[in-house]
Amino acid sequence: MAWLSPFNSPLSDWRGRSVWLVGASSGIGLATARALHALGAKVCVSARQAALLNDFVVQHPASLALPLDVTDAQALRAAAQHVQAHQGLDVVVYCAGVYQAQRATRYDLASMQQHMAVNYNGALLLLDAVLPSLLQQGHGHISLVSSVAGYRGLPQSLAYGPSKAALTHLAEALYLDLQDSGIGVSVINPGFVETPLTAQNQFAMPALITSEEAARHILKGWREGLFEIHFPKRFTRWLQVLRILPYRWYFSLVRRATGL
Repeated sequence: MAWLSPFNSPLSDWRGRSVWLVGASSGIGLATARALHALGAKVCVSARQAALLNDFVVQHPASLALPLDVTDAQALRAAAQHVQAHQGLDVVVYCAGVYQAQRATRYDLASMQQHMAVNYNGALLLLDAVLPSLLQQGHGHISLVSSVAGYRGLPQSLAYGPSKAALTHLAEALYLDLQDSGIGVSVINPGFVETPLTAQNQFAMPALITSEEAARHILKGWREGLFEIHFPKRFTRWLQVLRILPYRWYFSLVRRATGL
C-alpha cells in the first residue's frame, strides 16, 4: 500500500554523492561527515571554526572545507555556489546549532535571539541559497538536524526548544511542498548525544549516546527513506508519547520527572 512506502527515496549508495554539511566542525555534524566520507561520498564541511575544518580535510582526502557563519546570508550563498561549481550538490545537511540552558526566571533576550538566529534562521538562509538549484536539477535531499526538545515545552529549554520546534515545523512544511519535486526532506531529532553543547549540562542525561552512534542512526534513517529520524528510540519513543498527552497530564508528569 502507498502509505507504507518510504517517505523519501532511500539514500544507501554514497559513492560519488555530493554532501554539504553545515555545522560540521564537531559533534553530530562531524561524526556524520566522517561516516559519509568513509562510504565514498564527496564531503564538504562548513562551520565558523576554520582550523577544525582544515583538520577534517587533512584527515579526509578529497573533502572540501568552506568556513562560514550561518547568520551571514552572503557567505552561505557564496559557499553554495562554490560547492555546486566544484562537486555538485546531492544532499545538504543543516546541523549548526547553539544551546544554552535558560528558564524564564533568568530571561536573557540576547540568548533567545541567538538561538533563533543560528538554530532556525540559519536554516532559512541555507534554503534560500540551495533551493533554486535543487529545484532546477529536479533531485536532491535536504536534512535538518532538530531535537526532541522541540516536541513540547521543557524546563531549562526556554531558548533552545522553541528554535528546534520551528525547525521541525519547517521540515514538515518543506516535505509537503517538495514531495512531488524529486527533492527528499528529512528531520533529525536526537535525544541526548555527547557533544560540546551537551557537555555543559549539569544533570544526568538519560540514554546518552556518542556522536558516532548518532551518525549511524542518521545513515540508517536515510537508508530507510524516513522523514523523521529520531534516536535512541528507548528514550525518544517516551517523549513521543508525552507529545500527545493533554496539558494537565503533560505538565504534571514533566514537573514530577524533572523536579522543576
